[in-house]
Amino acid sequence: MRKWWRTKCALGQILRLRGRGFRSDAALKAISIAGEERVKNLALYNYPSLSGSLSALFAHLFHSHLNLPCLLLPFSSVEPLRVEDLCIEGLERVYLLDFLGPKRFADALSRGSSCEVIGFDHRKSVLGQITSDHPDKVTFYVDLEKSSSTAAYEYFSSKLVDLNSPDLLEINSVDLIAKGNSDISSRQSAANKFLDKVFRVRLGRGFYGECLGVRADGNSYLSDEIGKQLSARSAAAGLRPIGAVIYMQRNNLKMCLRSTDSATDTSEIAKAYGGGGSASSSSFIIRMDEYNQWLSVNASRWSKGMMHHFVKY
Repeated sequence: MRKWWRTKCALGQILRLRGRGFRSDAALKAISIAGEERVKNLALYNYPSLSGSLSALFAHLFHSHLNLPCLLLPFSSVEPLRVEDLCIEGLERVYLLDFLGPKRFADALSRGSSCEVIGFDHRKSVLGQITSDHPDKVTFYVDLEKSSSTAAYEYFSSKLVDLNSPDLLEINSVDLIAKGNSDISSRQSAANKFLDKVFRVRLGRGFYGECLGVRADGNSYLSDEIGKQLSARSAAAGLRPIGAVIYMQRNNLKMCLRSTDSATDTSEIAKAYGGGGSASSSSFIIRMDEYNQWLSVNASRWSKGMMHHFVKY
């Protein structure tokens, strides 16, 4: 029971790291200190992703079992850490948990730090990144049939078995992942509550077309789930397959764009307004007066008249 409590606390510590930001001063300072202390292991986990957080937990438990220092940091496509940030002296191994990074990111990191890079992912979209000309120290574990967290658990557990060390967890991995799936379901249910408050958004005052949006003040942690649902509903309504989630963040109005359509690039819009991200997930800060220009004149009337036509996803 005591070990299980320590495991829960470790996961809580990993999740709280999210609040520090991504390429923030705190993250860069932590990397600098790790270099000074010759920390040999670095684990970067995908954010926002429960699978990434669980994988980070398994990495933490593995290195704790062996009393090996390991720096854990979140990695986001919105404001990613750069290869040059991570090239610290003494680094021997980097784990990419639930992501492989931008194209050739792992290769550049391995060459720049002369370190081993081990990546875990389960998405079909990353298969194009796996080629035969990767450096010898780059290894990818990509399995479309299992989650990245399951693959990471099996990897670290097998390493402990090879070293004749205790099991990674005293609980069953299937139970833990089932709990994770339950949490995902709970988040999705919470996100669904916002879907009856949608309105039309004129992206870039209409220059980039229109999509569905919703205000989610105080619930920014649900932006990914809400945005993907809005993307599907927006496409069903004949609009661009983009979902816009808007909320206040430290006195700034932030807009997160999500798309489930592989042919749609949301970052084009975000970059035009000083933000960034990937094709399917991006965000930016928008002035209130500019935001008001994005709201469709008939947004309220439209949302009331069209909501009953939506297919439930």
